[in-house]
Amino acid sequence: MDKYNQFNHLKIHSQYSICEGAAKIEDLVEFCKKNKTPSIGISDTSNLCGALEFSENLSKHGTQPIIGTQINFKYAGELGLIPLIAKSEKGYKCIVELSSKSYLDSDNLSLPHCKIEDLLKIGKDIIVLTGSVNGLIGKLFDKGKDNEIKEIYKLLNKTFINNFYIEIQRHNDENEKNFENFNLKKSEELDIPIIATNEVFYIDKNMHEAHDALTCIGNKTYLSEKNRIKYSNQHYFKSDDEMIDLFKDLPEALENSVSISMRCIYRPTTLNPILPMYVQEGSEAEAKEKENHLLVDMANKGFQDKISKFGTAENYHVSFYQDRLDNELSIILDMDYAGYFLIVSDSINWSKNNDIPVGPGRGSGAGSLVAWSLGITDLDPIKFNLVFERFLNPHRISMPDFDIDFCPIRRDEVINYIKQRYGNDRVAQIITFGKLQARAVIRDVGRVMEIPYGQVDNLCRLIPNNPANPMTLSDALSEIKEIGLIRKSDETIDRLLKLSLSLEGLYRHASTHAAGVVISNGKLEEYVPLYMDQKTNSLVTQFNMKWVEQAGLVKFDILGLKTLSVISECCKQLEAIGKSVDITSIDFQDEKTLKLFRDGETSGVFQFESSGMKDLLVKAHPNNFEDLIALIALFRPGPMENIPQYLESKNTDIEIEDLHELINPIIADTYGVIIYQEQVIQIAQKLAGYSLGEADLLRRAMGKKIKSEMDDQKERFV
Repeated sequence: MDKYNQFNHLKIHSQYSICEGAAKIEDLVEFCKKNKTPSIGISDTSNLCGALEFSENLSKHGTQPIIGTQINFKYAGELGLIPLIAKSEKGYKCIVELSSKSYLDSDNLSLPHCKIEDLLKIGKDIIVLTGSVNGLIGKLFDKGKDNEIKEIYKLLNKTFINNFYIEIQRHNDENEKNFENFNLKKSEELDIPIIATNEVFYIDKNMHEAHDALTCIGNKTYLSEKNRIKYSNQHYFKSDDEMIDLFKDLPEALENSVSISMRCIYRPTTLNPILPMYVQEGSEAEAKEKENHLLVDMANKGFQDKISKFGTAENYHVSFYQDRLDNELSIILDMDYAGYFLIVSDSINWSKNNDIPVGPGRGSGAGSLVAWSLGITDLDPIKFNLVFERFLNPHRISMPDFDIDFCPIRRDEVINYIKQRYGNDRVAQIITFGKLQARAVIRDVGRVMEIPYGQVDNLCRLIPNNPANPMTLSDALSEIKEIGLIRKSDETIDRLLKLSLSLEGLYRHASTHAAGVVISNGKLEEYVPLYMDQKTNSLVTQFNMKWVEQAGLVKFDILGLKTLSVISECCKQLEAIGKSVDITSIDFQDEKTLKLFRDGETSGVFQFESSGMKDLLVKAHPNNFEDLIALIALFRPGPMENIPQYLESKNTDIEIEDLHELINPIIADTYGVIIYQEQVIQIAQKLAGYSLGEADLLRRAMGKKIKSEMDDQKERFV
């Protein structure tokens, strides 16, 4: 065997081993590229959160990803970790099932775990290792339960024939040498192969002190405490040469680490969206046909109801609306999204029927006439010149994505309805991870270093707090001179900042995403590993928002917006004094309301309550609802630079620039300033002969600022 290929790391703990692992997947990718590493294995503690991300990113750059995890199992009165590695697709599904089960079957009082019997049911598709001195076997050894260890070794060796290995680790950790001697004897006595592993918590050996602080953060201890979890400085990503030298007396243990990599033939991959079915009976083909008919019938009926209630926009006839509706329906059916529209419509209309306040719709979904007809949105897109192709475009195959706001007080009722309608085992919320960002990491490291709170707080306050675009700690150190001066004059603060820089960006905790819900066509754990958020008792996916979609699941946004609760309560109080208000039929040109906006009296009004926006309202002097829409669109990073031109064009006699006779009508309402993405689409359509679908590609290229795409669009436009 080639010297270069004599060891393979199988026990890497990524940032998903929260407050334990400090190896970011992006850094592992760079490390493996630089060192031409042929294969590595992930082994996060109690989860598979990073499995797909690890698999996709490593494989793109020529390194074979091996997927494993460590799960707590109960045996002989002890609870501890056993490492598992997936050999095949079936093996991966087995460890997904076990990882999910460890959360779903555990109560809130104990660590997520499975029974040893759950593991023994699996058989030959996974590789089982014995784990470190801190794992289940290590705990049994520490308590002198040698007979129990012998029994479990026999059980696992008999069940996982040729797939069970006794781990030998050499980190200079306490008890490790005695544990190794015991395990070598058991290997010989029971004829079980040994394997050399290194528990990797970080990549660079200089990270040891920062990692020590990270474990203190996770365990709520202090660096000065003597009786706390401590690891040696040997838990870095050791080179092949280092491992070969460390285990030169046990060459077979090294060789087995490589042979495992050759036997693992599967990695999880990304999937195209697997759309959930609205119609649950019959074959898939029959269900889809029913969905298509149902969508067309419901959209046309809803459309007639809307026209009867609201009429059409000025200058448009019903026939124009009908043509637009038919065109949208044909695109939706061609793209196979009937079920998606029906599911969204069903949950919104159920909410409305149960007096749960629902927002009128926002984002690109408000451009759909079908959505308006189905009651998904409450805005006539034609009246506001909204373009359907910005939402759904046959030239750009991507999932539709409605952002729907619900009353936050009753949002859980909506999610519960979705679970009842489609099945508790098919609906889950999505995990999200809190990061150690600049201020948070300084506070946490300051606490474990026992630096006085006031001193740490003063340091944190020097870093700008902008949740929308948080400043990194390295940027703060280079841009804020005062921090540099404090650092130079105080060794303790210098150490605090060094440790914080090393830990910045790692995950601090897991929680449930505020909006995302996924619905699957079968049991969720057939697609992704699951997690139970013990704070909310919610079923949650172990993959985050990005990777749950990459795994093929379709996301629905069930957002909570407190403004809806306020509006609902106002309407109730008005009803109590005999004044009924239909919020969907209010007058958009009410002069008294517009005067409140002109005077900047907008505290508590969604998107108009900041001091900057109030100042803009007073300057802009909005005359109508369209002006308010324009101000919201302008009051964002980027478009803000157009505010002076907009104010000058609107409020003075300056002549608006005549761009082109085909463009002028499109930008008349915004006083000659191009503000909306819809305007970009309409200009491309009118001026350059784009279809609406093609024009959306131009809009997207402009938004993403990708030079190659922009160059292609320039040639097409000209």
